[in-house]
Amino acid sequence: MSGIVGHTMYAILGGKAAVQKQLPMASLIHRHYSSYLAGAYMGCDIQIMPEAICVDTGEEVGFGTAPLERSPLTGGDVKPWTLNFQGKEYRPREIHQLFYGRAHVVFGWVPAERKFTVPWDHLPDYAARVFQDARDLYGPGDRQLAYLFGWLAHIVGDSLIKSVQPGITLNLLDGKYTPANRPIQDLVTLHEVGRKELKLDWASLLADLAETPVEPVQLHYMRVSQPRGLLGTDFPDAWAPQHEALLLRVLAENRRYQQIRNPRLMKQYALKQQGTRWVCDEELSRLTGGLSYSEMVALAEKANLRHALWEMGEAVANLFAQVVERVPYLQNLPDTSVPGWEELTVRWKAN
Repeated sequence: MSGIVGHTMYAILGGKAAVQKQLPMASLIHRHYSSYLAGAYMGCDIQIMPEAICVDTGEEVGFGTAPLERSPLTGGDVKPWTLNFQGKEYRPREIHQLFYGRAHVVFGWVPAERKFTVPWDHLPDYAARVFQDARDLYGPGDRQLAYLFGWLAHIVGDSLIKSVQPGITLNLLDGKYTPANRPIQDLVTLHEVGRKELKLDWASLLADLAETPVEPVQLHYMRVSQPRGLLGTDFPDAWAPQHEALLLRVLAENRRYQQIRNPRLMKQYALKQQGTRWVCDEELSRLTGGLSYSEMVALAEKANLRHALWEMGEAVANLFAQVVERVPYLQNLPDTSVPGWEELTVRWKAN
C-alpha cells in the first residue's frame, strides 16, 4: 500500500504501539489525531494533485505522476492538468521531482540531488533537530508535533513497504510492491483489518485529515525555506528557499484535491453484496488479474498481511522512541490524563 489507506493504517498502528510502549508523546498524537494522520500522508506525498482533466465533464481526475489515458469518469479523452503559479505551469511530475526527495529525506531524490539523501541511520538525528526547531522556531503548539510524528510514520512505511530498507516481507501475487498487489493490500486493510477489527470509520478519518491546515514546519523539514535552527546548522546542504512560495501553493493544492479524491476512493473501495458473497470494484479486480474479493482475502491471509502490519507498527513506534530519546522536551510532555474525573470527584464532590 503506497497510498492513503496504507499510510493511514501504518500511522494508526504506530500510534497504538506507542501507547503500549508508554512513549510520552502517545497522548499528544491522539489529541491531534487528524493532524497526525495528515502528516502520515500529506507530510510526504506532495504529488496529491490531478494528473488530467476529463474532456467530457471538465472535472479533474487521476493522481499526479500516474499516467492516465482515459477518463475514469466517462471513459473519454483527457487532457493534461497543470498547476499554474506565478505565470508558470507545472506538471505533477515536475512538482514530484522538485519536492518528493525533500519530504522523504532518506530516498526519492532525483539523480542530480541524490547526494543530499540522509542515511537511514541518521534519520533519528535529522528528525530530532526538526522537533527541537519546531518548538524553538515555530512556537509551543502541539498540533505541529503530531503532524511531524505522522511524517515520520510515512517515511518508515514507505521505506519498508518499498524495500528501501529491509524488514517487511509481504509477497502476494508477484513480488513485494507491484500494481497487482496494491488493490489486495488496500481492500483487505480497509475492510478486514480497518473496518472489522479496528472499527475504523474510514470516510470520517480521511475527510478530517484532508481538512487540516498546512503546517509551516513542513517547509523547514523539507529544507524549502531559509536555513535556520539546528537543522540549518547540522544539515546545511540542499536548502532551496527560492521554492518556498511554490511549495506552500502545492501543499494547499494537496489538501484541496484530497477532499475531491476521498469520496471517489470510498466509492471505488466499496464492496457490494451479491447473494452470500462480497464483490469489489471491477477495475480493482482486473488489476489483480481477475481475482475475486474472497480470493484476495485468502491471499492476504496466506501472505500473513496482519503480521506485516504488526511489524510496521513496531517499526514506526521504534523510530518515535529514538527521536524522543534525543529531544528532552518530548520526554517531559504534560500528562493530560491526571487528575482524572474519578480523582476530581473524590476531591470536589463533597464540597
